[in-house]
Amino acid sequence: MEVWIGRDGERHGPYQEAEIRNWLRTGQVSPDDLAWYEGLRDWQSLRSLFPADALQQEAPPPLSAPLPAARPEALDLAGFWQRFAAWLLDYIVLIVPSLIAYYSMHADRVMQALVDLIKTSGSITAAEASPAFAGLMSQFQAFSAACVIIGFVYYTAMEGSRWQATLGKLAVGLKVTDLKGQRLNWRRAAVRNAVRLVNMVTPLIPLVFYIPVAWTRRHQGLHDMLASSLVVHGRASPATAATADDAGDLDL
Repeated sequence: MEVWIGRDGERHGPYQEAEIRNWLRTGQVSPDDLAWYEGLRDWQSLRSLFPADALQQEAPPPLSAPLPAARPEALDLAGFWQRFAAWLLDYIVLIVPSLIAYYSMHADRVMQALVDLIKTSGSITAAEASPAFAGLMSQFQAFSAACVIIGFVYYTAMEGSRWQATLGKLAVGLKVTDLKGQRLNWRRAAVRNAVRLVNMVTPLIPLVFYIPVAWTRRHQGLHDMLASSLVVHGRASPATAATADDAGDLDL
């Protein structure tokens, strides 16, 4: 069972139940610290959740004692195919804003003009020699750049939010954390998703970034390594955030 500890308006963890019990007995956490785990309606004190271990505490912890960090190896890491499923769902989600950009930037007219130019010229090679071809391609590249930026903003905003996940990751029960299991800040979320901006240069570089997820020990892509982030199984969802707020107004 994974347990979260709330202290000073922030949520820490997740930690394994056995770790919590041991920290209670050795005085590394206070029996008065609030805790929550999936299925628990309200945040409760560790004293009420683990009374036997609280009674065995050898010495009370200092008031400012920091909470132990969650070990990366203790986190439930997401595998390649789970992350691929989340990416596929997000791809479907991004079709909507991409279509809006497609028509608002008149990319449909540009595509039709390119097709007509190729038909008139007789071949793609002949069309490329036309002065009009470069202008049309420039307009279409502007649309492509807009789609890449839309994706960058979407991923950065969602993964840097209190949900810690895009809609695709939420759907398959995943979230993005730092190496200690904590929420990413906006800067780190932006660094992690900067790889999407590289797509403006070539689609092959982002592909290389994602492939290492299949064999690295922590299932990290190069973008995960650059941002010191992990993708793990978790409860980061709108419902969970609302429950946590109702359970003690903790800023999750």
